Amino acid sequence: MSSLAVSQAEPVAGTAPGTAPGTAQGRPPLRRRIALIPTASLLLGAIYCLLPVAWVVIAATKSGRELFSTFTFLPGTGFADNFQDLSAYRDGVYWSWMGNSALYAGLGALLSTCVSAFSGYALAIYRFRGRETIFNVLLAGVLMPPVILAIPQYLLLAKADLTDSYLSVLLPQILSPYGVYLARIYAAAAVPADVVEAGRMDGASEWRIFTRVALPMMIPGMVTVFLFQFVAIWNNFLLPYIMLSDDEKFPITLGLFTLLEQGANTPALYTLVITGAFLAVLPLVALFLVIQRFWSLDLLSGAVKS
Repeated sequence: MSSLAVSQAEPVAGTAPGTAPGTAQGRPPLRRRIALIPTASLLLGAIYCLLPVAWVVIAATKSGRELFSTFTFLPGTGFADNFQDLSAYRDGVYWSWMGNSALYAGLGALLSTCVSAFSGYALAIYRFRGRETIFNVLLAGVLMPPVILAIPQYLLLAKADLTDSYLSVLLPQILSPYGVYLARIYAAAAVPADVVEAGRMDGASEWRIFTRVALPMMIPGMVTVFLFQFVAIWNNFLLPYIMLSDDEKFPITLGLFTLLEQGANTPALYTLVITGAFLAVLPLVALFLVIQRFWSLDLLSGAVKS
């Protein structure tokens, strides 16, 4: 019996003490290796998304000669000249395109956020006939591709003689089914029914309850809706392409597209297109950084007030 116990206590030859037989010394356990798979997948996804951005940043620094003759990820020396040429192109039409995009995206996202807040709050708090039907229709709108709606929207605005105007790009962006969906979900989770009932018992009107009680609780969600809608409008190409014909009203996406088309006959314009694409990304990065700061503050203040 004693010899059997000793033999069981002794480690098998070729293994370290405390390790099971058949386990290689120093190799991490299987569960830990499997846990690395999501991290590796996210890293590959980040590389896939950031590689084109890195190319645009580096290519914007190259002159026309360096763009086609040097290594892809080798910085150049022509960014200042590219910036001056882009600003001087057609008396600075690029900055008109940038201003138009800021108008479309800023005003459109703000109006869309307000409509989403009103609609989402009403669908989450009030009980009325047809509420679920309306919400299901909104879900169908979320699943519907924008390409399907572009032509009907053009025909409707053409009947109203609003095509080739700023309103033709702004009006279709005000109602966002996805924004209403997010606002409804967030309002249902962030605005307690007891708080609304307490406001009614105190004699507050429905408008006052919404603006003074519910809306501050919904601010983090509305910031998210504003950010999503701003990015969607800023990057929108199809709707302005269909609605607008005057290039003075083009957003930055459509303006760069026309510049790229001209670059087929004038290769020197390629550097302007790349520099313009690089500059067009900067407002989105700055907006995300600023909104992320207020996003965190709103979440913290909401937690403290609750």
